[in-house]
Amino acid sequence: MHKVCSRLHGPSLFGKTDRWNSVDAYVKFHNGGGVLCQKSAVKHPPPVLPQIPPCDFKPEPYQGMSKDRLLDIRKHNCNPMTFKVTYYKKPVFINQGYMQWLWDVDGRRYLDLFAGVVTVSVGHCNPKVTEAAEKQLRRLWHTTAIYVYPQMQEYAEKLASLFPDPLKVVYFTNSGSEANDLAVLMARLHTGNFDVITLRGSYHGGSPQATGLTSNADYKYPIPSSMGCHNVTVKPMICTLRSSKRCSPQPFPIGVGGAVQFPKNYLKDTYRLVREKGGICIADEVQTGFGRTGSHFWGFQGHNVLPDMVTMAKGIANGFPMGAVVTTAEIARSFGKGVHFNTFGGNPLACAVASSVLDTIKEDRVQENSAEVGTYLLTELAKLRDKYEIIGDVRGKGLQIGVEMVKDKASRDPLPPEAIAEIFEDTKDMGVLIGKGGLYGQTFRIKPPMCITKDDADFFLAVFNQAVQNYMERR
Repeated sequence: MHKVCSRLHGPSLFGKTDRWNSVDAYVKFHNGGGVLCQKSAVKHPPPVLPQIPPCDFKPEPYQGMSKDRLLDIRKHNCNPMTFKVTYYKKPVFINQGYMQWLWDVDGRRYLDLFAGVVTVSVGHCNPKVTEAAEKQLRRLWHTTAIYVYPQMQEYAEKLASLFPDPLKVVYFTNSGSEANDLAVLMARLHTGNFDVITLRGSYHGGSPQATGLTSNADYKYPIPSSMGCHNVTVKPMICTLRSSKRCSPQPFPIGVGGAVQFPKNYLKDTYRLVREKGGICIADEVQTGFGRTGSHFWGFQGHNVLPDMVTMAKGIANGFPMGAVVTTAEIARSFGKGVHFNTFGGNPLACAVASSVLDTIKEDRVQENSAEVGTYLLTELAKLRDKYEIIGDVRGKGLQIGVEMVKDKASRDPLPPEAIAEIFEDTKDMGVLIGKGGLYGQTFRIKPPMCITKDDADFFLAVFNQAVQNYMERR
């Protein structure tokens, strides 16, 4: 018996009937009962691809090396790891970017929903930030903290003002890995203890110390790296290590691990238990900070907790290399037991860029946009979850979103890597760049520059719907 294939009604999914009618007319969907629509004997024309929203910016024509030459150099002169992490069977060759858009060397435009791995906070080459960078480049590129220059002090004051007391002391680094290394060092110096607790599936950086904090197997090497680090599951946690050492937990960033949020009161209860044992709490805000979650500027604020230390990077300077650790004066004083020097941390150019990013977030209401567009995306993606058997979960907050793919909703087994790759590639070929994450690489990560619009969201929704539908038909 043939099942009749129903039409996907534009208003219910996308809210804009006129734009999506061309797609709507030809899609067939996987119904809630798990029965695939069988192909009709009537031949239909191929799906009409979604139209990318307009953009007035004109990129400069690419006049560099050929794509073949670029790949040859990448293969032979770059570390093999560079090639290993290259996305897509047919890689994207990026030439230029502007706000939420990227152009490849052939002039094709893509909607960037991964933001250089959750790093471009206010848009590629944001005009305000670019102007600030150019102004500082003409004045002073680099000097170090052995001298006093206004950019560091001005930015430190501005950044500290965004934290509640007593989190008012800042130390600048060049990356999130450096920031997390430094936070652990400060914590150990302050408490006199050694052990650190992180969560299963977490990612805290790629340095030797940070890989110890990280418990995602893909980022671990077959050499000892734990150095006192212990990984636990996301359950009510008590410090029950057999040693006499007290411990400090690092909250699980909701990024690489698949946009997993904490259960209600999890952080509050964890902080209380750890502090009862004499530990301190570190919030890794490398991906969640600077308004990305929409409701709050910092992720920890959404859980009604106050950490002892906060680490940050990525969106802090919109892609310019920078990181920071913010802590209390008491903990910071413990750092004076030795001498620590960072050549590039907090240099004039980095501070000027980061200061402009903070101004732009406020002036352009970027956090509010993250809340509005993020909520819209989550709502519409939830409709796709209800429609397709292979979309197991949609979760996140603001513009920090994960879409978990499964074989079916009954088993909830991860969708195999080759299937993920098909949908991933198809989405790219239709003009949208997204990321991947999760314990098994089964979660699509939607974490764009926070300047995207609802029109951009509608375009992605149509593309993703079509990519999933294409896979379902092939399956």
